[in-house]
Amino acid sequence: MDTKKTFYSNGKLLITAEYLVLDGAKAFALPTKFGQNLIIEEGDYQEIKWTSYDADGSIWFEEEILFSEIKEPKNHEVESIKNTLIQILNEAYFLNPVFLNQEKGYKISTELSFPKKWGLGTSSTLINNIAQWLDINAFELLNNSFGGSGYDIACAQNNKPITYQLKHGKPKVETISFHPNFTDSIYFVYLNKKQSSKTAIAKYQNNKSSEIEKDISKIDKLTQEIIHAKSSAALAHAIAKHEATMSYILETTTVKENLFSDFMGEIKSLGAWGGDFIMVVSEVNPITYFTSKGFTTIIPYKEMILE
Repeated sequence: MDTKKTFYSNGKLLITAEYLVLDGAKAFALPTKFGQNLIIEEGDYQEIKWTSYDADGSIWFEEEILFSEIKEPKNHEVESIKNTLIQILNEAYFLNPVFLNQEKGYKISTELSFPKKWGLGTSSTLINNIAQWLDINAFELLNNSFGGSGYDIACAQNNKPITYQLKHGKPKVETISFHPNFTDSIYFVYLNKKQSSKTAIAKYQNNKSSEIEKDISKIDKLTQEIIHAKSSAALAHAIAKHEATMSYILETTTVKENLFSDFMGEIKSLGAWGGDFIMVVSEVNPITYFTSKGFTTIIPYKEMILE
């Protein structure tokens, strides 16, 4: 392998059906303009020299991993970045062993174009990039390593808004047209509270009600309402209903009630409740409001979303 190979995947924002997407609800998700590169070069001695760069060029992970560690990983009690990476590469090795059948090694680097802490898909973009490199199924690789619904892999692979649904456990992805003429009223605000999706999902699974089918059909209707909203007022109304429904299902107060009860627009939690980004719909530019509350990362729709 003489040449440098580069692979790229998009980040993601889950707009509707958080949690319920795991049980077959139809979700609406948006690929972001931000993402991650994976760069593969030739290395030495049947090992991988791995370096991961954050958006500002700083190194957030650096390690040497032997081919033998990937082929036969030890069972580690501790969840470290290295052990997680070995787990992903081990699953990739089962799906396509050829990449470790050589004398030489690899120099591999990853480059995020968004700050890692934003939670736009550091893991999903990595998994999709590894799948592209090794020509394996990214959904299968996700399933065998991290788990999750897979909507983030679908965003990594598509440059347009999507709907995503698990049908009999298999992903059904459709790209859709979503070009409302009121995107100037949509913003994404970073809450600076990293949520563990794994922990949030486990809590949801434990508390799931027997009414799950009814809940799914409510959320499916709201997903359609949000996608087809004809005005910012209609969008705001639909996301308020979605938040109220999820608040009831999760037995958790909404982010608006918690932090922004005096805000004049509407606010929608995205992904695991309480972390990362929220979506804000507001007729008035909300930058002053959120900055005064200490939230300074406010990204307009057109700067965040691939169109």
